[in-house]
Parts: sequence; C-alpha cells; structure tokens
Amino acid sequence: MESRQDVELVQDARAALGEGPAWDAASGRLIWVDILGRRVHRLDPVSGHDAIVETPLDVGAAVPRRAGGLLLALQDGFWRQEGSGAPEPWIRVVEDASVRFNDGKCDPAGRLYAGTMGYDAGPGAGAFYRLDPDGRVTPLLDGVTISNGLAWSADARTFYYIDSPLRRIDAFDVDPGTGALSRRRTVVDLASVTGVPDGMAIDADGGLWVAFFGGGCVRRYDPANGAATAEVLLPARDVTSCAFGGPDLADLYITTARVAADAAELAARPLSGGLFRIRPGVRGTPTEAFAG
Repeated sequence: MESRQDVELVQDARAALGEGPAWDAASGRLIWVDILGRRVHRLDPVSGHDAIVETPLDVGAAVPRRAGGLLLALQDGFWRQEGSGAPEPWIRVVEDASVRFNDGKCDPAGRLYAGTMGYDAGPGAGAFYRLDPDGRVTPLLDGVTISNGLAWSADARTFYYIDSPLRRIDAFDVDPGTGALSRRRTVVDLASVTGVPDGMAIDADGGLWVAFFGGGCVRRYDPANGAATAEVLLPARDVTSCAFGGPDLADLYITTARVAADAAELAARPLSGGLFRIRPGVRGTPTEAFAG
C-alpha cells in the first residue's frame, strides 16, 4: 500500500467539525460545512475567496442545486439557500432535538440521500432517507447509529454506505429508476483499522477513499476484494471526509475536525480543523446536484 503525506493546507479554518466537501463544477468552488460551527463554506481555490453562509441550526450537508443555490440538510430537515440569502426551511424530517442530520449526497438522478444520528451517538438513534426532487421523503433504513460515507458506482447500480460504528463499508443494489436499495452486503471490513470510518468518495476507477476519524488518514479500498491500496496521512488526528474536485477532478479535498481534541492534541496538531488537498494520481467522479 502506497502511503503519502505531502498534503497541502488549503484553509486553516479551525473548523469544529469540518465535513461534507462537494465540488461545484458550475462555479468552480468547493462546498463544505462546519457542522457544529453552523457554517457552509463556498471556497474558490484559485482566488482563495470563501463565501460563508451562516445557518440557524447545525448543518450536516450542503449540495448544489441544478436550479441554482444550495440544498442543505440542517439538524431538523431540508432547507434551501439562494445567492447570498439566508437559508429557508423546506421539509421538516426530524422532530427529536436530540437527533440531527449528518452526511448527504445526490445520486446521478439528482436525488439526495442523507442520514441522521443522535447527538450522543446512541446506538440505533438515527435513520437514512431519500429526498426526491419533488420533495417526497422516503425512509430507507432505520436503526442507524452514525450515518456517514456515501458513494455510487459509475453505472449508478451499486451504492456504498458507512454506518460508522459498524466499521465496514456496505454495498446495496440500486434501482436506477426509483432509487430503491436492496441486497445489502459488506464489501470492506474495517474492524481492525485504527480510527472510525467517516466520509467517503469514489474515484473513476471504482476505488473508495475513506476518511478515518481518530485515524489521521484517508485510505483507498478496492470494493472488489476489500484490500487497501493507498493511504494519505494528515497533520490532524480526526479526519472526517473527502471529495474529488478541481477542473480535472484530480484534486482530493479532505476535511478535518478539532471538536474532540484536547489542549495537548491541538498543541501537537495545530492544523486540526483545516481543509487539505492532495493529487493522489487518480481522477474522481463529479459531484451530482439536486434536481429539485
């Protein structure tokens, strides 16, 4: 397994819980969130300009919309944000204030998949949902603990998913027409790996890039055999997610957190909570926008 640590610091953001990077090809910006900081970042990597949207609730995910603006998964459900305006509520999903949305992404058809977790990470407190462009919300999984990484195969017929405490990557068959999931099975066993699997991205060759909270790295796995094939080491212990971006989709952007770090940890790794980038030698797949 090739191991690299030549990452570039893009932003010393000091995010409490950086998450959910997504490349918006239409604007050439990287969208990412600080969940507990209640901020959505829209970074232009060329100029360094970062347009920040403040949110009224914790923000688990932000994705571009085909119609313009952003779709947000806030603590209680789905919100929409236009231009420089304030986010506006759209569909309330979560009634329990002890539960919040965590990670979310869109499939090639423009449907958003997003899951929830308890603030105390209590077993089975969360769920996993599909939001269709017409606003219909369909529960897909219950008994989820920490809904995290998501990715689709190139033909959109296989969906990869991480419920973090299970320490594995599961695959589902997907009905491309309806978005329905079936035949869940484990394709990568992560039980013996240091750190907890968090966010995930897929490259053009089908490799799964997984961030490890508490593991200080992102690793690439081959879902065909479960083998680790590459590793990127970060100057932060709590690595949260990753996404491919840039004009050629050859930059891997990586988010980190500092919320769980004590004073000694922050002294040893002061860049915790920063946004990083590396060119890992493979291209990624495009970020899909919400069709509604």
